[in-house]
Amino acid sequence: MRHRSAFVTGAAAVLLGVAVAATVPVASAAATGCSATYTVAGQWQGGFQGTISFTNLGDPLTGWKLEFDFPAAGQTVNQGWNATWAQTGNHVSATNESWNGGVGTGAPVSLGFVGSFTGSNPAPTAFRVNGVPCTGSPTTPPPTTPPPTTPPPAGGGAAPALHVSGNKLVTAAGTPYRLLGVNRSSGEFACVQGKGMWDGDPSAQANIDAMKAWNVHAVRLPLNEDCWLGLSGSPSGSAYQLEVKKVVDALVANGITPILDLHWTHGQYTGNISACTDVNATCQKPMPSMQYTPQFWTGVANTFKANTAVVFDLFNEPYPDAADNWANATAEWTCLRDGGACAGISYEVAGMQDLVDAVRATGARNVLMTAGLTWTNDLSQWLAYKPADPTGNLMASWHSYNFNACVTVACWDSQIGKVAAQVPVQAGEIGQDTCAHDYVDQVMAWADAHGVGYTPWTWNPWGGCSSGGNVLIEDWSGTPTRTYGEGVKAHLRTVNP
Repeated sequence: MRHRSAFVTGAAAVLLGVAVAATVPVASAAATGCSATYTVAGQWQGGFQGTISFTNLGDPLTGWKLEFDFPAAGQTVNQGWNATWAQTGNHVSATNESWNGGVGTGAPVSLGFVGSFTGSNPAPTAFRVNGVPCTGSPTTPPPTTPPPTTPPPAGGGAAPALHVSGNKLVTAAGTPYRLLGVNRSSGEFACVQGKGMWDGDPSAQANIDAMKAWNVHAVRLPLNEDCWLGLSGSPSGSAYQLEVKKVVDALVANGITPILDLHWTHGQYTGNISACTDVNATCQKPMPSMQYTPQFWTGVANTFKANTAVVFDLFNEPYPDAADNWANATAEWTCLRDGGACAGISYEVAGMQDLVDAVRATGARNVLMTAGLTWTNDLSQWLAYKPADPTGNLMASWHSYNFNACVTVACWDSQIGKVAAQVPVQAGEIGQDTCAHDYVDQVMAWADAHGVGYTPWTWNPWGGCSSGGNVLIEDWSGTPTRTYGEGVKAHLRTVNP
């Protein structure tokens, strides 16, 4: 994830000068629902003023986010009021201001914007508030934390060796195996923020047992390139590497598949949607660098190539398309695969093919995950631009949050489903920026039906879900956050890997 203080989802967000996906704390409510109306208050050549009014038909809200999709290409929000506005592609969101987040039952909210259009200017027809469709009637959701009537499936022994067969991840015996679990953040940021190695100790047996009580069978560990290579940070170099190996060994011994994810990398980036300008690995960059990232994966592969229970996620969330301001899709997909000189990026880029080659040159046969565009929410051309892997042990990496562009079953069917029909797909990050679990429930249900694995963000007790969204636990004992963590726990306890 674009770590976590700034969720930026598109060029329009930069034009509007807003931070996308501000936390939207919502009350734990027994009923939800809304109605919404959209009006074009005025229109002129290439421009218009839109107004939206929605009414809360459910329990009182302490915060809200309105979302809709423009029907036509070229429709854009330029400036808005009574909300923080953002746009990615044709998807628009408006998040409450500090003064209008509280909305009582039956209370209306009015907001508006000045926009532009090319061609036609049709009105959007479907609106959501905090992920709930505005159908004009309230609904009462089922209980959020029903404990399963039976305990999670029993299991023991070490995590299985894995390889790819067709569109399935399988064990040495050929049994299909999905990676179902959680992310465990901190290996990417603690060492470069003066916080030591980890947030908590992920190798501690008590912490692992807490995960196992949720039926976790996979843990994605975000890592830091500089700290692994000894370029910056503390611990770094061999001390950092030994800590990573300690956690990997503990997870494997407990039957949990480690997914090693390269999250923060070296290379100065000052272009479009810049998380930071630091050359060191203190933030998410649009692409890995040829200077250091192949060296990172050579070291990781040499460390873990004897254990094919360990999966390598080659790069967290590429966004060379955003760096190029979405100007040339062919060039952006080519940059993702082949690297080199990429528009909007000042350093020499390492493409996914470079990283696959670096791993395979060590003799490692571990399963590899390679990403798509737009923070790997876009897999539309993944099959056409997938890197060549002589071992065939290649998976597609997909991320899905409620504030992304591809957030509907129709999009998942047309994009992700086509990839999953040919190669295994792993949803390395899923989540939502509210404390509910309605969106993540939809993602998990769709993934279950299509053989896709998933690891929700994140198993870290960062002040509860309302402190920043996507937080699964209240403490290291595994107490789930209400209601996001409760929903994920309840679901994980019903599924087998």
